[in-house]
Amino acid sequence: MSDLPTLAQVAAAAGVSPATASRALSGSVRVSTATRRQVYDAMSRLGYVRHRAPRGVSARRQVAAITAVICDHLPRLFSEPFYTRFLSAANAVLEEHGTQLMMATVSPTATTVPSFTGPVLLLGARERHPLPIALSASGIPLLCIGRPPDSLRLPYADVDNRDGARQAAEHLLLSGRQRLTVIAGPPQLSVTRDRIAGFTRLTREAGLPDPLVAYGDFTAASGAHAMQWLLSHAPGLDAVFACSDPMAAGALQTLRRARRAVPEQVSVIGFDDAPIAQRTVPALTTVRQPVEELASVATRILLSGEMRRDPILPTELVVRASA
Repeated sequence: MSDLPTLAQVAAAAGVSPATASRALSGSVRVSTATRRQVYDAMSRLGYVRHRAPRGVSARRQVAAITAVICDHLPRLFSEPFYTRFLSAANAVLEEHGTQLMMATVSPTATTVPSFTGPVLLLGARERHPLPIALSASGIPLLCIGRPPDSLRLPYADVDNRDGARQAAEHLLLSGRQRLTVIAGPPQLSVTRDRIAGFTRLTREAGLPDPLVAYGDFTAASGAHAMQWLLSHAPGLDAVFACSDPMAAGALQTLRRARRAVPEQVSVIGFDDAPIAQRTVPALTTVRQPVEELASVATRILLSGEMRRDPILPTELVVRASA
């Protein structure tokens, strides 16, 4: 008998029915955020992989190494909290299996890319970039972190960016904010488009015009510059949704210099729940994304060699003092 956990065992561990567990694992909107979190917690604890390998094929193949390929500039590998958290959690899973984690970066502006021979976790894939296209054509085991660009049919794992942004918009609207703005990441990333889409969908439903959007690169410096641009183009703004915590921290610095009180005059919400969120002044209200859980789920899928329907992990608004 196989020692791999079953969907029924995941459901039992999560305290839900197998049907509910199945809907949660497929990202169904019919499942609440709390229930999805219970199911994914159980999935991560048990090491569940949804589809078994074909008969006669070992479901647990020994993999010597997995390469995390990051479509970003090398310095960002060490300064971006998402990468640090993701890679640390992925490495912890790989160590359990005696597998090495290797890392490579490919510039976002590269016109040619290196080849890879082993399984790959792809992070930061961008529209119209040769990297995801080359990897998808290579035939190597590949899992994309975040929705694949250019409508490529690649297996992926993601967090619910749209719902996280929706939660941020809902919190701002319920607190009476009407002149909402957004500091977004690079427009070539699916995560940027998803967060803008989730935010604007709710503002449209509330009868508000689409928020003014400024673009950054997920750094604090870009958040500070974007905030300055928003203040010059929408001086009456009363809320900012920044699509990363470092950008939100940069926005807070600009608002402080502009003598705009937070949250009395301007509410600020970030995205990540990175460690910096608790160190800003005021402490940052933010959308928590389960980075370590995402890394664990994605790494276990790639280790198993059994690609399946794409998991989408829930996000959660964490209310602090900035909004």
